[in-house]
Amino acid sequence: MSSAPAPTVSVALPPTWRQFYALTKPRVIQLIVFCALIGMVLAVPGVPSWAQVQLAALASLGIWLVAGAAAAFNCVVEQQIDAKMKRTAWRPTAKGQLSNLQTLSFSAVLCAAGSALLYFWVNPLTMWLTFATFVGYAVIYTVILKPLTPQNIVIGGASGAMPPVLGWAAMTDVVAPEALILFLIIFLWTPPHFWALALYRVEDYRKSGLPMLPVTHGSEFTRLQILLYTLVLFAACLMPFVMRMSGWFYLAVAVVLSIGFTAYAFVLWRDYSDALARKTFRFSLIHLSLLFAALLIDHYL
Repeated sequence: MSSAPAPTVSVALPPTWRQFYALTKPRVIQLIVFCALIGMVLAVPGVPSWAQVQLAALASLGIWLVAGAAAAFNCVVEQQIDAKMKRTAWRPTAKGQLSNLQTLSFSAVLCAAGSALLYFWVNPLTMWLTFATFVGYAVIYTVILKPLTPQNIVIGGASGAMPPVLGWAAMTDVVAPEALILFLIIFLWTPPHFWALALYRVEDYRKSGLPMLPVTHGSEFTRLQILLYTLVLFAACLMPFVMRMSGWFYLAVAVVLSIGFTAYAFVLWRDYSDALARKTFRFSLIHLSLLFAALLIDHYL
């Protein structure tokens, strides 16, 4: 008596549009656009006019499109690495759900649409700065720096720190010193943020072959670097008040958040655990989000 054939199990794939949307790394893009929007708001004294609100909306859309294009390009370059890491193995490119041609075409369309929008409806300066950020992240950081040096996050952090500069340029057509202060804050925030993640994901990075700092220099050295960066970041977070970009409300929030981040870094340095590294990483996101939210609120007080 022959046995019945085993039933075929079909695995339902998510809709194609959802796969393409996942390529843009939506959570990361939300933070990028939020920081760019803060730059736009701070660049406009007082309550913005309707024309300025429309300009900010167009600029936000253009920056979102180009940032999404950079994220999609990153997924193509790192698909083999992503497949080895639990944190990124779900990405459509890592799972083979989307081909390289599909992903590169998607990235090119987003970049072209966003660049055209910024050039013709915002201003050429913002377009060129945004495109330079695309090249900095997608090519210089992803292709060259990330597999080459454990300082990849430090050097490549310049691209991630550009959103407030892009936002400021969109509203004023200049790169002002105030925008560079916002750039400096994000630039200094990036290493302790990513190194906290790399500490509790160190085995993933070891398998991927990427020379992240905890892999090349060990946990203790990385934790010391996180602490030192949070101390320098603390000073940078006071600069908007010192330069009279903001008032006492921002100062109070900045001091509390910076003490919190430094305290996490100090305890992490003294007594490491994966759970504490994860909490430090999560607090770093809260730190930057609330810091920039405080700048926004203070601007209208």
